[in-house]
Amino acid sequence: MTKRLLPVCIVAGFAVVAAARSPGAQNQGSTSTRWFKGNTHTHTLNSDGDSTPDEVVRWYREHGYNFLVLTDHNYLTAVDGLNAVHGAADKFIVVRGEEVTSTASSKAVHVNGLNVDALVKQSTSPSVVVATQENVDGIRRANGIPHINHPNFTWAMTTDDLMQVQRTRLFEIFNGHPQVNNEGGGGVPGLEEIWDRLLSSGRLMYGVAVDDAHHFKRPGDPLASGPGRGWIYVRAEQLEGRALVEAMERGDFYASTGVELAAYEGTATGITLTVKATTYSKYRVQFIGRTGKVLSEQTTPAASYTFKGDEGYVRARVLESNGYMAWTQPVPVGPGGPKVSQ
Repeated sequence: MTKRLLPVCIVAGFAVVAAARSPGAQNQGSTSTRWFKGNTHTHTLNSDGDSTPDEVVRWYREHGYNFLVLTDHNYLTAVDGLNAVHGAADKFIVVRGEEVTSTASSKAVHVNGLNVDALVKQSTSPSVVVATQENVDGIRRANGIPHINHPNFTWAMTTDDLMQVQRTRLFEIFNGHPQVNNEGGGGVPGLEEIWDRLLSSGRLMYGVAVDDAHHFKRPGDPLASGPGRGWIYVRAEQLEGRALVEAMERGDFYASTGVELAAYEGTATGITLTVKATTYSKYRVQFIGRTGKVLSEQTTPAASYTFKGDEGYVRARVLESNGYMAWTQPVPVGPGGPKVSQ
């Protein structure tokens, strides 16, 4: 992986812009936008991490990230001093955040608040859905952007639960913590299957990948929740907290565990993408539609799919030969495509 994703002329957020306009509208994007690599879920000693905020920020700064959201449990870690030391215009920033953390009926209900103005008090409701909604609403009141964390951690949230929560567009489809059950099990679907169930039911949600890092002093320990396991690339006009989170809400980002894209374009007629290929890897690009059906699979770094009109939505998944992945955001297709919950 290169340390920074250079600007490319693409359209990453077509799905949201098209949904906000008339059907079939196309987002041509701005020539001034760039891609920024970042992580939206990380912990320090201020909650249950093993390292100071300075140490945590230093790790991401030195490993080629452009932005980091510090999300300690029910604690708003100050970032001004960190930005004074580590921030660099157009290169790296630290963004305020909080993992608003509740327990409802013995289940972990966690919602990240990105770029919040103030500490958000967690819900104490015994209902998973009510607690999640109250946490989302609290984040909105604090002018932040919510994303729902690791639904399968403690098997907390079902697809039906997620369908009932309003005023949120983001949830984690990959979390690098070793105990969050990304793949599901015992009859419970994995996070990517949950994503397709939501989309197929008419709910437009965007998928986030994070590392949920807690442990910076246990390198190589598979039982540790270490950094650098999942992240996102956000397309925004500037490296600034509000610009980044608003781009996420528009769907102007993709998620990754190690695959980088050189180009991506979504139009009214289809999707094209090109993987920034390495010499030691091979790739499969899958275009996925309603109910998670693989509509097309291509085995070259450059791939494309033309909409037929009945897919409901189309998203792309890139699989690398050493196990890394990337996910683009879904593009609604046709009048029956998923829609954003207001």
